[in-house]
Amino acid sequence: MSPTELPVTDNLFPGFRLLDVATPGARIRVRVGGEGPPLLLLHGYPQTHVLWHKVAARLKDRFTLVCADLRGYGDSDKPKGEADHANYAKRAMALDMAEVMTALGHERFCVGAHDRGARVAHRLALDHPGRVIRLATLDIAPTREMYANTTDAFARAYWHWFFLIQPPPFPERMIGADPAAFWRKKCGSGSAGMTPFVPEALIHYLRCFADPATIHGSCEDYRAAATIDIRHDDEDGGRKLTQPLLALWGANGIIGKCFDPLALWRERAQDVRGHALPGGHYLAEEVPDLVAAEFGSFFGEAA
Repeated sequence: MSPTELPVTDNLFPGFRLLDVATPGARIRVRVGGEGPPLLLLHGYPQTHVLWHKVAARLKDRFTLVCADLRGYGDSDKPKGEADHANYAKRAMALDMAEVMTALGHERFCVGAHDRGARVAHRLALDHPGRVIRLATLDIAPTREMYANTTDAFARAYWHWFFLIQPPPFPERMIGADPAAFWRKKCGSGSAGMTPFVPEALIHYLRCFADPATIHGSCEDYRAAATIDIRHDDEDGGRKLTQPLLALWGANGIIGKCFDPLALWRERAQDVRGHALPGGHYLAEEVPDLVAAEFGSFFGEAA
């Protein structure tokens, strides 16, 4: 089925098209624009594709950008979670994105991803190695290793990891009492506070997160990460990514303080490079010039 074009009602991505792409697993909302080799950009929790609006403005002359809402987030489909959370496994979410890129005519592509989206991107590169050319991650280490190496400091900073995985509907009901307050607490507790989020983007984020289906879908994302995703990782038998991987993290964030990102990624990929950037968790909105420069250089090598 061909993508369905939708009217654009905001000013966050000038010149970009807004599309719905129907895949076998879910309908996925995407923003597409620019020119050049294809670059898929994936967001994290509790945001949407809109987190790329500043970076997209800086990369649209070099790449054809596909900014997608993950299953369970934004304006993409949000199915009810299955008993084993398999329909929110990163394998299922990665397959959504492979199908999106097929529908848009991109057989091979690069991926830049933040937070939860980077976990989807990791699985996408593992499950579809012939399609993903290069991968860049923002402010994460591999899921399995982060759980295995949890410390008191990490648990205090990433409390939501352990809250969101509680059986439904407990976290859904708690968050649903005041979704905007929860969103602001989660995203505003970083080193930059609420300053990275421009008003138009914030309105979009809060609208999407107010949907009970988004709250449920995002909880299912975390439940899958703590269960079936780790099982899938274990079943890989130590198989490593063969694509070049760029790992970037915030110097003012938690990842570099609690983990050694490069060492952990080198357990999961053959060709790893990276370093900290002068920001917190929300790098794409805190330091978009630096993120765009890193992406432009790294992905430009594949052009």
